[in-house]
Amino acid sequence: MSSTKGKFSFKISVIGDGMVGKTSLIKKFTHGDFQFDYIRTIGAQFSKYVQDIEGDTCILSLWDIAGQDGFFFLRPSFYQASKAAIIVYSLEDNQHGKDSFKHISNWHNDIKKFCGKIPIILLGNKVDLIDKNTLDESKVLKLTRKRDFLGHFITSALTGEGVVEAFQAITSELYYKYKKLSLEFHKINKNK
Repeated sequence: MSSTKGKFSFKISVIGDGMVGKTSLIKKFTHGDFQFDYIRTIGAQFSKYVQDIEGDTCILSLWDIAGQDGFFFLRPSFYQASKAAIIVYSLEDNQHGKDSFKHISNWHNDIKKFCGKIPIILLGNKVDLIDKNTLDESKVLKLTRKRDFLGHFITSALTGEGVVEAFQAITSELYYKYKKLSLEFHKINKNK
C-alpha cells in the first residue's frame, strides 16, 4: 500500500422488514447505546461514522431505510449511490421473525435492481431474545452462499454481540476494494 493517506466515503443502506432492529443496530455501532422504546423510521434516516483504517479516513453514511411497505415507492431514491448493503432479519421465534427471514430474498432483489452487484452482509438480530443453543444456522448459511453475501452475523443491538464485527466486515471490504482502485488509478495517471 502507498504511504499516501486518503479519505474514502461510503454509503451503506441498512434494509430489512420493520421492527427487526435496523435503527438500534446503527445506534449501537455509532453511539454504543440502545433505545428501549420503538420509534418507527419514517422513510429513511442516516447516521455518519468516521473510522481510520491504515491511516486513511473512512466516512460511513449509514442509511436506515424504513421496512414498512408503505415506504416502498421511496426506496429507489434512498438506495441511490449505495456502495454496500446490510440486510437485517429477526431471530425471534415468532411469525415476525419467520416472515423477516422469508423476506431476505425480496430485499436482496430490490437493492440489486437499483444498485447492481454491491457487497452485502446479512445480520440475524435479536439473539438476546432466543436460546442461542437451539439456533440452527444451516438455512441461513445456505442462503448466504446462494445469494453470494459476504457473510452472516448473529447480532444483538441490546447487548452489542456481533455488532462491531459485522459493521467492520462491510467497512473493511469497501475500504480495501476502493483503496486498491485508488492506487491503480493513481498509477495509471502517473504513467501518462
